[in-house]
Amino acid sequence: MSHMDLKQLEYFVRVAEMGSFTKAASALGVAQPALSRQVRLLEVELRQTLLLRNGRGATPTDAGKLLLDHSRGILHQVERARDEMRRVRGGLMGRMAIGLPPTLARLLTVPLTRAFRQHMPQVQLSITEGLSTAMVDSVIMGRLDLAVLYNAQAIADIELSPLFDEPLVLVQARQPGLQEDPPPPPVSLLEVAQYPLVIPSRPNALRMHVETEMARQGLRPTIALEIDGVGAILDLVADGMGSAILSAHAVAGSVRPSAYVTRPIGQPRLMINVSLATSASRPSTPALQASADLIRRACSAWQSDGLSKEGRNGKTGSARTQ
Repeated sequence: MSHMDLKQLEYFVRVAEMGSFTKAASALGVAQPALSRQVRLLEVELRQTLLLRNGRGATPTDAGKLLLDHSRGILHQVERARDEMRRVRGGLMGRMAIGLPPTLARLLTVPLTRAFRQHMPQVQLSITEGLSTAMVDSVIMGRLDLAVLYNAQAIADIELSPLFDEPLVLVQARQPGLQEDPPPPPVSLLEVAQYPLVIPSRPNALRMHVETEMARQGLRPTIALEIDGVGAILDLVADGMGSAILSAHAVAGSVRPSAYVTRPIGQPRLMINVSLATSASRPSTPALQASADLIRRACSAWQSDGLSKEGRNGKTGSARTQ
């Protein structure tokens, strides 16, 4: 692979992402024959067909998908190196790719974006939603600089720093006419195991955490439906399809928090930890450290705000999210 160069990778990525040599050539500002030649040279060098060409465009082969994954990480790292060279000339600059779980993305994206614009205006921020397990791979591959993870386990190549512990609650549909009912009492894991649950499929971090904690007591959850996506889970609970186990903030941040009754799980309460992940194999930079600080501050501010509203049955959350 001695002849493979960054330009070829960039061209290949653009064609694979846009699904067309014509569109990619236009976006890159190069002649289409030159683009096709560079991609073909890359295929010859790797002895693999990377793109299936047809009348309607180009789609990556299995080998192409694999190279696309690696190429995105490589190009992101090259951009980071350029950013660091610019930083030496002064200022926090460049790009910062951050991954957030869907629940937290809904709550943190706006305050985090605002904080970056205020404190690091020359940094180009990219926020991606994803499951914690997938985001770990993205941090290792270099596609993400930082990721906020639920219940992350210590693994090689990843540095973890704790952010906060979040309480989990049993979520059920509120019965009509019970808008002002007092907060219901906590529910034990033994009781939770009896309820039919609408729950994400494995390897969702919250699902794995609940099953692990139940297994410690010799229990197993009763699964009614496996649904990925907090919004879809809450819709099904509201429709009477079962109960759910979610973070307290997932319900408070929903479109209609008043449609649900939430009950704390266990005494002591069932919690799930949230941590910040970075790559252990790449050097930390001032921009990375400053970004991590902004994430910590955003989490801290949001948590303080959430705690001050806890116990109000989520009425303020309704106004904020509509």
